[in-house]
Amino acid sequence: MKKFFEDVKKDIKFKSAGPGKKLTDDSSSRPPPVRSAPPPQRRPGPNEGAQMAGAAALARVEQLQRPRPLTSQDAIRIQVKKELEAEAAATAVEGKPTAGEGSRLPAKEGPAALSVTGVFFTCPLTGATLAKSERETHIKEAILMRFAEDPVEASIMMIHTFNKDRERVKSGIDIITKYIDNICKHPEEEKYRKIKVHNKVFQEKLRSLDGSREFLQAVGFESQILPVEGKDDGEEFLVLPEGALSGLEELQGRLSRLQAGGPVRAQLDRQPQVYRPSPLASRFDLPLDFYNLTAEELKREQQLKSEVVERNAMLRTKAMRERDEQRERRKYSYCLLRVRLPDGHLLQGTFLAGERVSALYRFVRDSLLDDWQPFELVAPGGQRLQEHQDPAQDPPLNECNLAPAVVLSLCWDAAVQADIEAAGAQNHSVLKPELMQNARTLS
Repeated sequence: MKKFFEDVKKDIKFKSAGPGKKLTDDSSSRPPPVRSAPPPQRRPGPNEGAQMAGAAALARVEQLQRPRPLTSQDAIRIQVKKELEAEAAATAVEGKPTAGEGSRLPAKEGPAALSVTGVFFTCPLTGATLAKSERETHIKEAILMRFAEDPVEASIMMIHTFNKDRERVKSGIDIITKYIDNICKHPEEEKYRKIKVHNKVFQEKLRSLDGSREFLQAVGFESQILPVEGKDDGEEFLVLPEGALSGLEELQGRLSRLQAGGPVRAQLDRQPQVYRPSPLASRFDLPLDFYNLTAEELKREQQLKSEVVERNAMLRTKAMRERDEQRERRKYSYCLLRVRLPDGHLLQGTFLAGERVSALYRFVRDSLLDDWQPFELVAPGGQRLQEHQDPAQDPPLNECNLAPAVVLSLCWDAAVQADIEAAGAQNHSVLKPELMQNARTLS
């Protein structure tokens, strides 16, 4: 029908354009003849059958142009596509990931909307609060500053902290132990008090081990150029002076400190925060620091999310499901936990994803006004978290599905609570006053 009406319009325009002209005619000498247009002939209207056919044709045309209704699968694909686009945009501008009530996908959010501004640490040497990106540099600087006060302690920290390969650290300490043990066993032998710097063992085990030379010099070894047969210029040696032999017990004590030492690590700042009762308790907006993903891994995650619908539609074995769960757990380095107290207040803290459930119990207990009162923590779905003293039975937080963020409930021991109420005791506050005075409102 649309084509029919278009043909009629073209025919009317053509007829109303007037008579035709020859290109050789002199239009200026002869005026065009005026012809009276014949009265338009009324077209007979379509009969009822034609009208019904035309209406059906129009309906088919409109049906072709009208988009088909979206199915639930289409809606899911569109939602996933939107989330992937938002995530790609957030990654491009170094945005912050969001873990909401039903989503753990990174999304672009402003700093004001974040549940925490980042992950922070405390330096054990200076007590300074550090951002995640600042901790290693700050600790290295703090260790180097220690050389002015205690070079032995600083060099031990340097060996254990600056070198990430634990096998190389162990191998280097074994060589230093051998040097010092030989001196202590054979103090009269001068050769044991000399370490040839260009010796193959020293070059392979100690030369590239940060702090090893500093330790040897801190315990009394001195750098000297000594003559060597076949070389005119001599070679460098680290030599323990003969006068240092009177302090062999002190030397052995310093060696024991080296053997018992460990890396200096910044301690996670839990950033305890109390929130007033709020219906937004289950809403979490997390910064990128919580995610243990590189740029390449983030890209891979985006590709995997586009396959979520198809993967969920197929049957999977138990082993396949367990592999997916393990991969999901490894995505998060930290988790933000909120504990809803009986009075409705929320206690929030930051944890390592691999920390044990007992660490969560200690955090809550240290925050309570009456830390002696027994309680139990219940995760969403009614999962009761058990506190274990045995590390073998104490599960990590991420294996309890608490990463990256979740709200737990604190339940008092029913028998003890009944005794407290029977005694007429009334607690106006559950948490310590210093925490309550900084309580905030979730927004």
